[in-house]
Amino acid sequence: MSLSRVAAIDCGTNSIRLLVADLDPDTGELHELDRRMTIVRLGQGVDRTGRLAPEALERTFAACREYASVIAAHGATRLRFVATSASRDAENREEFTAGVRAILGVEPEVVSGDEEAELSFTGATRELLGSTELRPPYLVFDLGGGSTEFVLGTDRVEAARSVDIGCVRMTERHGEDTLAMRADIKRALDLAAETVPLTGAATLVGLAGTVTTVAAIALELPTYDWAAIHHSRIPLERVREVTTMLLAASHEERAAIPVMHPGRVDVIGAGALVLLAVMERTGAAELVVSEHDILDGIAWSVVVSRA
Repeated sequence: MSLSRVAAIDCGTNSIRLLVADLDPDTGELHELDRRMTIVRLGQGVDRTGRLAPEALERTFAACREYASVIAAHGATRLRFVATSASRDAENREEFTAGVRAILGVEPEVVSGDEEAELSFTGATRELLGSTELRPPYLVFDLGGGSTEFVLGTDRVEAARSVDIGCVRMTERHGEDTLAMRADIKRALDLAAETVPLTGAATLVGLAGTVTTVAAIALELPTYDWAAIHHSRIPLERVREVTTMLLAASHEERAAIPVMHPGRVDVIGAGALVLLAVMERTGAAELVVSEHDILDGIAWSVVVSRA
């Protein structure tokens, strides 16, 4: 089978991301042509108002216009746009849908939490199968801005659950009240555990910007290095140290961290607290960090479902 050139967009609560890649369904290889991320904070205020703010929509549409140019330049003719937590929660999500449709020519798919989880699992584990070190079963968690998805499986999904804890939602809901955050996170993990066994997996795999940022800090990288972060293994105690540091740091101190994206400065403490709570709850001694995530899963879904 010839290579398929596809584009995938993942629009979450905090960021919107694009992947353009050539995929070979016969070998399972993904050749990345362009991968980029823009912080748009689409979920600004959604937890409080139930609506997408006009300024948040405009930031997102501006990123969509940029991505449309990139997709055209690479000649990708098949695009899937997946929208997650913020647009699931919003009363005015049709305004978002219509804007994306006008710019990119595709219908944004506001997927369920379960489907979001399955896409994340596919993207994160496709290249792990057959590894002698990072063995199944895998517990994959995708820590987003508004929600966190938990997926347990081997070569397929066995259980999945999405719960409403994420770096933006926790920050907007609780500010700097870490005790309230911890209680909220515990309730959400209890809920997730009703569907997904959170202990007993051989490998814990963490996805998305909070996880990769904490990993970059834990590794003491001078600049953000995708290759160094991908499949790095971060011990629990190191995650605890980084989380403690981030929660104690001022806004200026967090902003001065070399690997910190400006759009994460105000929410990274809450995100790190969710990450630490997940590790403690699962009993994992270490975290495997993946730069391949829902975005890669979306790209593969285009080939699998529409080839």
